[in-house]
Amino acid sequence: MTTALLTVLALIAFAANSIFARLALGEPSIDPASYTTVRLLTGAATLWLIARFQQTDISAPSDSSWAAAAMLFLYAATFSFAYISLTTGTGALILFAAVQITMIAVGLYGGERPSTLHWLGLLIAITGLVYLVSPGVTAPSAAGSLLMGAAGVAWGVYSLLGRGVTSPVHATAGNFLRTVPLTLVLLLLSSSSIAITSEGFLWAVLSGSITSAVGYVIWYAALPRLAATLAATIQLLVPALAALGGVVFLSEQITLRLILSGTVIFTGVGLAIWSQKK
Repeated sequence: MTTALLTVLALIAFAANSIFARLALGEPSIDPASYTTVRLLTGAATLWLIARFQQTDISAPSDSSWAAAAMLFLYAATFSFAYISLTTGTGALILFAAVQITMIAVGLYGGERPSTLHWLGLLIAITGLVYLVSPGVTAPSAAGSLLMGAAGVAWGVYSLLGRGVTSPVHATAGNFLRTVPLTLVLLLLSSSSIAITSEGFLWAVLSGSITSAVGYVIWYAALPRLAATLAATIQLLVPALAALGGVVFLSEQITLRLILSGTVIFTGVGLAIWSQKK
């Protein structure tokens, strides 16, 4: 039950991140480099405060690493830049395809052998995702596709690196803090195209301090109890949750497509979870 609760909370945080990205970069009200920088810096500051409150010495050796920090930065940066050149539907398909391929491939290489029922659930969930985003799918640009694919691979690797952590807060705080010099370099290289509004800054702060910093700690707490293939599969719920969040918080219309696709995605993921429990 603890793992289930942590996983649900993490998925909700991921869906909220998608909504904040739409609000900030879809308009746009902030440029991608600034969004990435504010998001990671506020995440690092939030986790530093949490660690201090817990009286955790974040300078001590931990499960954090430069490899994980590099993957975190690569995901955040490539996702932001890809978002402005791809439609939401196309970006979601490329991102989650890359996540699935990365995590499932590593799981299979590591000896995991999902059951036939799990594969069936994965196929059903992917079908539901394709149906959900199909109205927004257009021919993608090569650059946007490469960036979003890189974001998916980076997030998959970052998730896999979290399966062995013993202190989620310590590890995530260390990873975020290590991204600080990388974000400053990115901001310096993009100084000529900086464009920030107060609204865009707010969405970036909320994404960094709450749904990224806290959300990633929760995800790292759940990951050690999840097989890589299952951790990949359940993330297919994120687009459906983000679409539902758009209905609740952005007054978007609830459609028959959303109801049907959401039902299919949840059914597929449910089958995968059930097969794992069996």
